[in-house]
Amino acid sequence: MPHACGLDFGTSNSTVGWLRPGQPTLLPLEDGRDSLPSVLFFHAEEPLIRYGRAALADYLAGYEGRMMRSLKSVLGTSMIEESTELMGRPVPFRDLLAHFIGELKRRAEAAAGVTFDRAVLGRPVHFIDDDPAADRLAEDTLGEIARAAGFAEIEFQFEPIAAAFNYEATMTAEALVLVADIGGGTSDFSLVRLSPDRANRADRRDDILANGGVHLGGTDFDQQLSLATAMPWLGLGGTLRNGKPMPSGYYFDLAAWHTINRIYTRKARAHVMDNYRDAADTAPLDRLLRLIDDRSGHWLAMQVEEAKIALSSSEVTEMAMDRIAPGQTLTVSRPAFDAAVEKPVARIEAAVRALLADAGVAAERVDTVLFTGGSSGVPVLRERLSALLPAARKVEGDRFGGIGSGLALDARRKFG
Repeated sequence: MPHACGLDFGTSNSTVGWLRPGQPTLLPLEDGRDSLPSVLFFHAEEPLIRYGRAALADYLAGYEGRMMRSLKSVLGTSMIEESTELMGRPVPFRDLLAHFIGELKRRAEAAAGVTFDRAVLGRPVHFIDDDPAADRLAEDTLGEIARAAGFAEIEFQFEPIAAAFNYEATMTAEALVLVADIGGGTSDFSLVRLSPDRANRADRRDDILANGGVHLGGTDFDQQLSLATAMPWLGLGGTLRNGKPMPSGYYFDLAAWHTINRIYTRKARAHVMDNYRDAADTAPLDRLLRLIDDRSGHWLAMQVEEAKIALSSSEVTEMAMDRIAPGQTLTVSRPAFDAAVEKPVARIEAAVRALLADAGVAAERVDTVLFTGGSSGVPVLRERLSALLPAARKVEGDRFGGIGSGLALDARRKFG
């Protein structure tokens, strides 16, 4: 008998859910854990590909190779039709996505002991902001990639709706709920009427009042924090001897997960050396060149990400820079982080205001705001959304597994 699963291919982490009586919904995907970081590491000296935490471990251990992370971010962009060099040959980005989703499928099937030929895939409300054609193309592309990975039938569900379905299974009374799904690459919102009775309905379209979102998430917070702290330490904002500012292009590449590998090319290093000869202060560029030569860009991005996470519960943290400059650290404060992410937070807040306006619902009528997604713990964002919905009860959803569990519920509705 065909089986259907819910697959949450995330920017940072991925899960697969399958409903079974008396069993956990999420399937173990790596060392007994029910999530797999969306990371691949291609070894340079042998035809070996590692995934998830194992990929991160090999990269940090110093093995020669290429690490790829945040691949979901290329959907809807021109990069999806481009290639990157791996093991001496060009590999299309769409093939890399199919490779990772195929591995998710294989691991889920091994854990479940069945074959999954049907799936409900999560998707952000907007892959690309303000471009319906690009957004549709992104969904179509993801569908093609999933079929190439072995799924015969594919359905899609908005990720915040999936999180709403998962939360609804715990409810005892009806409520008007705003789902705030702050993921790695997108921030998505749904205004949904939920209740135990409504959960039994096959058609939930009338319960969904509005959907909205922006193509901003945790990786954008990482990027802005990196540009405000780590990149100046490497030369961003410096000047050349002629008084002109240091070119900034490769700093922006280095601050974003899916473009870090660009800094390792001969062309990029030559460009840094051209600026080195004209720099007023060469010490930051010495650090940048060491980062390039040691291929430490992803390591630095991990330090920034860890600092962001630490600042969710602390007012100050230290970023260890020892892999680039032994013994050196960078101090980062909560106010500095809040200032760095002000623009993306303001855009996310505006998206919620627009969603309420589209639904014709006053903020005071929202009963509950459900925070979910791995980046929903950022304090300044939570404070802004809580202030926008003053009467709403604040509920913590399953930040990393709620979407996958909700997609599994939807897979049962759609496929039986």
